Amino acid sequence: MAGCDAGPDRDVAGARGSTGPAVVAPGKPGEEARRITPEEAARLLPDDKPNAADFTYAQMMIVHHRQALTMTALAPRQAESAQVKKLAERIAAAQQPEIGAMEGWLKNNGGPRPQKGHDHHTMPGMATEAQLAELRKTRGKAFDELFLRLMITHHEGAVAMAAEVLGEGNNVLVEEMASDVIAQQTAEINRMRSM
Repeated sequence: MAGCDAGPDRDVAGARGSTGPAVVAPGKPGEEARRITPEEAARLLPDDKPNAADFTYAQMMIVHHRQALTMTALAPRQAESAQVKKLAERIAAAQQPEIGAMEGWLKNNGGPRPQKGHDHHTMPGMATEAQLAELRKTRGKAFDELFLRLMITHHEGAVAMAAEVLGEGNNVLVEEMASDVIAQQTAEINRMRSM
């Protein structure tokens, strides 16, 4: 048990003379760990300050998700298939909170930023107004087929946008949101293709 005692004689290198709580920083392979102040630990963290790609992703994905909600809202009354109705319900249940998370992220990071060279209508996977009008008019099996076709394309666009921000973004929270989108929507694409 004496080996577990971190008293003055057994203190990790660098802890002597420090005041307040210390953070244990692991050493490189073969080196001992050392104690550093919380301020020093904060300086060692990688910079994850949001960049333009992070803001673009959050702002565009909010619009992208809202279109998915527009499409899923039609399913309860217009779909024939119980599977399609349940899928639409799951998509809405997932994407509404994601919109809230992205809006919260934007608010916590100073709000939306002007977007240069990005048109919401040219986002990957977005249905055109004509396609949405057709979906609104369609019922039964024809609705199911059109909904699945449009939603697969929509999800593929979201996955492409998420993959892009993973390569270009800098913020860890945006990376987590994008990784969730990729995992969830890839699984849903596979499910929709099997329907």
